[in-house]
Amino acid sequence: MVLSDVDIKRYIEEGKIRIHPALPPEQFGSCSVDFRLGREFNVFEHSRHAYIDLKSKTGLEGIMRPVLVEPGEPFILQPREFVLAITEEALELADDVLGRLEGRSSLGRIGIIVHGTAGLFDPGWRGKATLELSNLSRMAVALYPGMRICSFTFEQVSTPVSMPYHKKPRGKYAGQMQPLASRLDHEVEELGEPGGHRRIGG
Repeated sequence: MVLSDVDIKRYIEEGKIRIHPALPPEQFGSCSVDFRLGREFNVFEHSRHAYIDLKSKTGLEGIMRPVLVEPGEPFILQPREFVLAITEEALELADDVLGRLEGRSSLGRIGIIVHGTAGLFDPGWRGKATLELSNLSRMAVALYPGMRICSFTFEQVSTPVSMPYHKKPRGKYAGQMQPLASRLDHEVEELGEPGGHRRIGG
């Protein structure tokens, strides 16, 4: 069941959904809340690396460069460029509530994809949301930290889950506060371990 704005506000009052900083009224929709774009980005250094090697000992963090945008300045997302960004707000979910992140239609209409995959936030999530930003347009687009960048909807799970995300041994992104690079390389390394043939995903 998707929560209405009435239920979202009730869940916030009860502490089942925690958002910091607190949202002003204009960031509430009829069944969603808007999150804003943060100042931190992670950019692939494609001029220094010919391709992405998931078995590289450097790690995927080693082929990305952090960028901190000054207040009031834009981040220019070039055509066909892909970067990681972070939300301004941090989110905490109770063990029986899940969240879903969606891009804004207004940005999609100018070619900006806010979150390409993995838009589900498990019960027990804690941290900021990393955004997978890409520009499908032929024109560069200036994105300003503080602008509304995405929306969250929330659903009530039938019962509290047995393993909330923040307690998972392999919860790779639990508690993230910066736009973390993919940690898929760690899973590829585990494929070589005895009994390590696991499904790659997440």
